Amino acid sequence: MSEKGMTIHLKIWRQARGAAKGEFKDYTVENVQVEMSFLEMLDILNEQLVKKGEEAVEFDNDCREGICGTCGLVIQGVAHGTHAGTTTCEVRMRTFKDGDTITVEPFRAGPFPIIKDLVVDRTAFDRIQQQGGFNSVNVGSAPDANDLLIPKPDADKAMDAAACIGCGACVAACPNASASLFVSAKIGQFAYLPQGGPERARRALAMVGQMDEEGFGDCSNHGECEAVCPKEISIEFIAKMRREFVKGAFKG
Repeated sequence: MSEKGMTIHLKIWRQARGAAKGEFKDYTVENVQVEMSFLEMLDILNEQLVKKGEEAVEFDNDCREGICGTCGLVIQGVAHGTHAGTTTCEVRMRTFKDGDTITVEPFRAGPFPIIKDLVVDRTAFDRIQQQGGFNSVNVGSAPDANDLLIPKPDADKAMDAAACIGCGACVAACPNASASLFVSAKIGQFAYLPQGGPERARRALAMVGQMDEEGFGDCSNHGECEAVCPKEISIEFIAKMRREFVKGAFKG
């Protein structure tokens, strides 16, 4: 590696808007510093492309702090890259070596149609969440914190589920393009709390039903979703979702 930084070779999926045919394009980015994030490296590539009069590579990003879930790329065949528990924006170039060739693709799944290049439409997640990923119970003024006692194991489970940022890596990694980890997290964050009780049955039925309507596949327990989840959400929540769905079906 030279004093100026690394040279990185990229194979990036390029696809114009609509149903146009896509293909991999080869690029080279020089002077890549090890402390850069992966997205900062793509920023440099886009600066080079624009200076040459070429079209920049489109990719999703917002907070760049691993919080919002907007970023999402398949790096070297793995959603968010090969380092566990990170989003794409948290991947650092120190993970790679000078002269490496890196393949970059969008999250591929039928319910996530490609908009352009590396950007996919994940509004299917929004429609699922609209079916029940909220609590509509009128509670009046805020009670004192200790008025409603919740066992710590239940509170911990609810918080673990609520950590889901809806990035869609679970879908991209699943061989069936299942959204079960995402949906189970959104169901689970309420299922362990008394506040979620009144809508418990309806929530499970509605959200699972919308997941199926969107065209996501079924879970076959491969565990790939858990492996790539940047918040390391456990597939135990999928089992919880199934129990909630069966209970809801009987009540219905």
